[in-house]
Amino acid sequence: MKSTINGIAASDGIAIAKAFRLEHPVLEAKIRNITDIEAEQARLDAALDASRRDLEEIRKRTAGEIGEEEAAIFSAHLLVLDDPELIGPVKEKIKGDGVNAEYALDETASGFITLFESMDNDYMKERAADIRDVTKRILSHLLGVTVPNPALIREEVIVVAEDLTPSDTVQLNPAWVKGFVTDIGGRTSHSAILARTLEIPAVVGIRSAMAEIADGDIVIVDGTTGEVIVRPDEQTLAGYTEKQQAFDLQRGELSRLAGEPSVSADGHRIEIAGNIGSPADAAKVLENGGEGVGLFRTEFLYMGRDSFPTEDEQYEAYRSVLEQMDGRPTIVRTLDIGGDKKLSYMQLPEEENPFLGIRAIRLCLEEEDMFRIQLRALLRASVHGKLKIMFPMIATVDEFRRAKAVLLDEKQKLTAAGTPVGDDFEVGMMVEIPAAALMADAFAKEVDFFSIGTNDLIQYTMAADRMNERLSYLYQPFSPAVLRLIRNVIDAAHRQGKMAGMCGEMAGDERAIPLLLGMGLDEFSMSASSILKARAKAAETSKADMENRIDEILSLASGEEVLEYLENIR
Repeated sequence: MKSTINGIAASDGIAIAKAFRLEHPVLEAKIRNITDIEAEQARLDAALDASRRDLEEIRKRTAGEIGEEEAAIFSAHLLVLDDPELIGPVKEKIKGDGVNAEYALDETASGFITLFESMDNDYMKERAADIRDVTKRILSHLLGVTVPNPALIREEVIVVAEDLTPSDTVQLNPAWVKGFVTDIGGRTSHSAILARTLEIPAVVGIRSAMAEIADGDIVIVDGTTGEVIVRPDEQTLAGYTEKQQAFDLQRGELSRLAGEPSVSADGHRIEIAGNIGSPADAAKVLENGGEGVGLFRTEFLYMGRDSFPTEDEQYEAYRSVLEQMDGRPTIVRTLDIGGDKKLSYMQLPEEENPFLGIRAIRLCLEEEDMFRIQLRALLRASVHGKLKIMFPMIATVDEFRRAKAVLLDEKQKLTAAGTPVGDDFEVGMMVEIPAAALMADAFAKEVDFFSIGTNDLIQYTMAADRMNERLSYLYQPFSPAVLRLIRNVIDAAHRQGKMAGMCGEMAGDERAIPLLLGMGLDEFSMSASSILKARAKAAETSKADMENRIDEILSLASGEEVLEYLENIR
């Protein structure tokens, strides 16, 4: 029977497809005593064979669709399956202790993982990660538990999940995943941001999606209104098919602006750039007429894998983006891990308030060797384009100075070794902590540019977790408190002759564009799918008119009043 559930509209558009429930079951290797040793060892062999078939299929598809280099991880996993040093002791434990295969495998593998992770050797740590992943796969077959593999989706689906972690999202193929529906999250959750990057509809924060949507149900996702229709009747299906066609037609009409400059109605030039998470995303920015990359989220290079990317791997990724941009500015944010973004192969400290803890630049300054590898890769790539390096989560001037000192130290080492480094790269910071926004005048003397990260700036200003759908009413981009901080940053930058940009989701909000134009924002960076709509909005807005209204707008008492004021300008 048809039902409609509502959530937070996170990415525009209409999607119609079958539901694919993405669930990660708990794999418990409970101990059992067994008497038929041969039968238990045969169970283990069957699970190994099934795992081998899985990995060979994944490796083959990855090599064909992405590349041999990316498929190498699955070749390593296949070697683990055939490693007598791992499998031999498992069989011996089954025989010697008379225990079930699941328990024998888990105990043996855990011993190897602990041993290898304790070694001061990158290769051995990578081997520990391989063993962990392969063990999970074998256990799933022993327990008869199906573990959904999003990388293997080969039909058009809408992914339904409690949440999508960043490591989940990097495995999804946009050719098949037509939309997202999640129980938790908000407009700035990573799944929502990815949906906008991929230009697919998404509704988040539904709370009851996993309870109400079964695997295979036909689902309609309206990413504009936040409605999700489950098991629609023929009339509803026909109506939404027409809406989908109309939306696609409107997107086609906007495409005529792809080659046009970003200019306000009264002739003021701005820059509209795109946010990306991988080199492949750069193509979408260019297709939509982006004038550069305003945010390269490098953490995605670290996710969906079992070990840290090497310096050469990172260099190739940064070089690829810079070459694709062909002289257009490219802002690369250094590693922003922590909070809700974690790496399976890196043990981060357990913290009561991880969003306020060891994350982003704080983590990089603690793990300086890791930081230096990324900075060397960036410096080597700087000869290939117009690179701007940006440090995230800066709270104090001292933090910025320390991070920049590490960067300049690595530059000196590379130059001394005869490695070419660009002469004109810039060094800036994200402004996402209220303290930094308030002290923007001091920071402006140190940086080459600012990029305002509104997702976190709003969260920290309003003291409300932006991932908590129950607090979504406090995610207020138009709060005068937030707007005053933004203007303070822009004004401080301009007094020092520096650029002020914005890479948070607010930059792509059509309602905010006239307001930000009036404040004097120089660069707007957003999901590729928002670029053309933003350019059209800027083209119909008079910067001078909005400039004259800013003081009045900032004197209002609430975000609702600001939005009402902006509506009445039309």
